[in-house]
Amino acid sequence: MADARAFEAERPRLLRLAYRMTGSFAEAEDVVQDAWLRWARAETDAVATPAAWLTRVVTRLCLDHLKSARVRRETYVGAWLPEPLVDATGAEAVADDLTLTLMLALERLSPLERAAFLLHDVFDVALPEVAATLDRAPAAVRQLAARARRHVGEARQRYPVDRDEAARIAGAFFAAARDGDATALSALLAEDVVLHADGGGEVLAFRNAIRGMDRILRLFAGLHRKYRGAQATLLHVGSIDGLPGFVSRERGGVLQTTTLALRDGRIAAIYIVRNPRKLGHVATAFRQTAEISGKNGAAGED
Repeated sequence: MADARAFEAERPRLLRLAYRMTGSFAEAEDVVQDAWLRWARAETDAVATPAAWLTRVVTRLCLDHLKSARVRRETYVGAWLPEPLVDATGAEAVADDLTLTLMLALERLSPLERAAFLLHDVFDVALPEVAATLDRAPAAVRQLAARARRHVGEARQRYPVDRDEAARIAGAFFAAARDGDATALSALLAEDVVLHADGGGEVLAFRNAIRGMDRILRLFAGLHRKYRGAQATLLHVGSIDGLPGFVSRERGGVLQTTTLALRDGRIAAIYIVRNPRKLGHVATAFRQTAEISGKNGAAGED
């Protein structure tokens, strides 16, 4: 009989691995659930090291998933961004030191390079075990990890931003963008700032990257003039995939996450996710928060 306790002890780590492999919280949960079904059917009494067994299963399931995911992303409408993990969503179990920019760098790797890098460099799996998981010789796995390390090296965050300063910048950017305040935005943005937006063809979003401070200033000024009577509402300021960001309710009631990559105290990149398929867990969390707040408010009125 499968040891449910052994599996549950590993679930947070497995979920973290699957999310970093797939870039999707929902798909990571599906992978881990599939791993549980396999664990439940296995002769687990004979498994010497459950953590290693489960890591191998989850990694191989993710590799199978990535083959089909790459085909789907070739026809994806507009920019593709990972599902955002907001610190207020209750998804802290999958948080680690990988930022959104590093996740995007991982997208440029082959599935095997991605797996080798994550297992060896991020999850501290010993090289022989990584080799067994990927069914490759240790020397080949060492090359895969080294190649991946070179490709993602520039995406690593070298100078962590103070949390209070990050929150200040995120809040200031929201206010300046909402108000179309070119002066305030100019003080926040780098000259070569770039904006990416992921609507997935589900909601209105910029399909192509917008590059340069001048173009982005004109963009937000134009949006403010066009939608002056329908301002966005700030729901939360915090960390999104390890970077400063915020959750907002935009015009038309569209839920949105905005993540900011900083360089030398200025915003070098803006990542906006509006695709509702990628924000289900965020919407659920904030709906639950609102319900709790409402109940507490009602209780206080008694």
